[in-house]
Amino acid sequence: MLVRLPSEFDKLSVTQFKEKHGEPRTELITRVDDKPLTDNVPAHAVLPVYLGKQSDEFTLTDVHGLILSDFGEAYSPATERRLGRDCHTPLLKRAPESLFEPDEVLSYPSDIWSLGCAIWDILCMKFFLYEMEPVDEVVAEQIDILGYHTLPESWKKKWERPDEEDNHACEEIPRRPIGDREVLPGLEQLFEKCVQKYRREEQAAGVFEEDETRALMELLHGMFKFKPEERLTIDEVLRSTWMVKWALPQLEESQTSGSSTS
Repeated sequence: MLVRLPSEFDKLSVTQFKEKHGEPRTELITRVDDKPLTDNVPAHAVLPVYLGKQSDEFTLTDVHGLILSDFGEAYSPATERRLGRDCHTPLLKRAPESLFEPDEVLSYPSDIWSLGCAIWDILCMKFFLYEMEPVDEVVAEQIDILGYHTLPESWKKKWERPDEEDNHACEEIPRRPIGDREVLPGLEQLFEKCVQKYRREEQAAGVFEEDETRALMELLHGMFKFKPEERLTIDEVLRSTWMVKWALPQLEESQTSGSSTS
């Protein structure tokens, strides 16, 4: 939880809280195929609570502190080994090596890929891959954006394998989708189409200037490498032009302005 909740919340019992603020709003969960829910899925979802501010009105003074909720999934690759098949990162943010090499050990570069996804999410207000896509489509979109020529040769063989070569050992590895599909543009073109164009039309937060756009694209290209060993390290990310010239100074400025108004 990033948002500072009213202090009174901690002083109320569950019964008092419900008496004052009402019961939580819930929605019934159903499957699109109308089949029964599995045992690990709750019957209802609790809707988010409105805290009295729109998202663009929050400042750093509202932040209570970053709490990482890892649901028991976080670990240190330096002291623990986990294979790609054991990766539970949401598919849209998951590093591709966990899909193409499910029997290989994951390490820190997989987090760099996920961090790149988070940076795009925050700046662009939505991720560039389509939600609810099967794994083959997600990988196809990654290849659209980054270029087929950047895919490792060993992965190309797995990606291009024909149906008759399918077997139990490789059926879980992504395969090129068959049939017509929408092809996504490259990273720069996608940024222009989905981010800059939207900001111009909606006058939302202002467009990214040419120098910042170039630095941001350079950073993301360095984080979105198919080969894990070619990705930037976290130190290189923090020393990147975009971080040093734009992100970190803006963070310091917001912290200073937030403390002066609190």
